[in-house]
Amino acid sequence: MSTTSAWSAQLATLRPELWPNFVTEHSGLPGPRANLALVEAVARSATGEAIDALLTDGGEYPVMCAAAALGRGADDPEHADRARVLAADERWRVREGVAIGLQLCADGFPSTFRMIVTTWVDDADPLVQRAAVAAVCEPRLLRTADAAATAITVCQRASAHLVGLAPARRSQPDARTLRQALGYAWSVAVAADPAPGLTAFRALDTDDPDIAWVVRENRRKKRLAALE
Repeated sequence: MSTTSAWSAQLATLRPELWPNFVTEHSGLPGPRANLALVEAVARSATGEAIDALLTDGGEYPVMCAAAALGRGADDPEHADRARVLAADERWRVREGVAIGLQLCADGFPSTFRMIVTTWVDDADPLVQRAAVAAVCEPRLLRTADAAATAITVCQRASAHLVGLAPARRSQPDARTLRQALGYAWSVAVAADPAPGLTAFRALDTDDPDIAWVVRENRRKKRLAALE
């Protein structure tokens, strides 16, 4: 299996217009798992021309790669805006590409990343909220108290937005996708800083059926079960 650096070296030899066919050929799809090392390589090395070529292609994997590149470059407001649009794409791999890219952005621009996720979580679209949750609830990004606090805040806000939806609205796929993300994300946020995390988690209103489901799913995770 090629590494991210190996894929980056191969991409560097290609003109931007050739990237869509190359990434499609090496996507690992159809199959159980997409080539995430190549996604990261694209995210780290794509120019604006390459991103545009991947988006123009329109295929799920090329657009996933473009989404990751835009997410990684989200310190640029234009890239952040374009990534935000893709965060609401109907294709789950494209949405995952945005989250992957934002996590890479966090490595270089942690303050900008925290601003993005705390803004996106208040978006009207549950899929954009989900992108914020999925991006921030990554253990390697939660090694400081400030980072962990951001993750807890994002989970709290997303949970509140879910509760604020009318019952019929909650049955829509985008709301269910947000609920699914919250079903694991809380345990990641709590494990990063257990004292404030557990306080916030235990304050969730389990009289609400969707929040009760979120709490139950997180309590099944070993990282949380070991703390309660």
